Amino acid sequence: MQRYPTPELKDLPNDIREKILEVQEKAGFVPQVFLALAHRPDEWRAFFAYHDALMLKQDSGLTKGEREMIVTATSATNHCLYCVVAHGAILRIYEKKPLVADQVAINYKKADIPPRQRAMLDFAMKVCLHSHDVEAHDFEALHAHGFSDEDVWDIAAITAFFGLSNRMANVIGMQPNPEFYLMGRVPKK
Repeated sequence: MQRYPTPELKDLPNDIREKILEVQEKAGFVPQVFLALAHRPDEWRAFFAYHDALMLKQDSGLTKGEREMIVTATSATNHCLYCVVAHGAILRIYEKKPLVADQVAINYKKADIPPRQRAMLDFAMKVCLHSHDVEAHDFEALHAHGFSDEDVWDIAAITAFFGLSNRMANVIGMQPNPEFYLMGRVPKK
């Protein structure tokens, strides 16, 4: 159960309401995170600006699926039900693999993913759990798989940003929308 009030769409500032309606038009529903975080409009704006800068970035060596893979794996480690379910759904869609999100969330080392993505997730998990231990050899391991230093920054930034997101979702009791559970598992109607 969510611990803070969810604002009504009609009561939100115009810029936030317009963005939420745009998401609703595209997705067919309003993901809970958009309304839950609107409890604090200034923080909502900052959160989604950084989210979009990381997750919608065009000039990166990471695919959209790889970004979602990072979110799904690290969110599972952080025990964030909302992010595992929501970003797992997006991961299934981007990768066109109905099983990949469950595999990555439970044990990415046994998931049906290529060595490049496994190395990416090894690093993301190190950032998630032991960022103080990151050293030059971690960069070298990623370079061997074709990641640039800028890609490594993206992996770390996505991991760190969603660490914040995971913790807030857990604290406020945010639950995933039911729509997320079947996305990417069954054909669209």
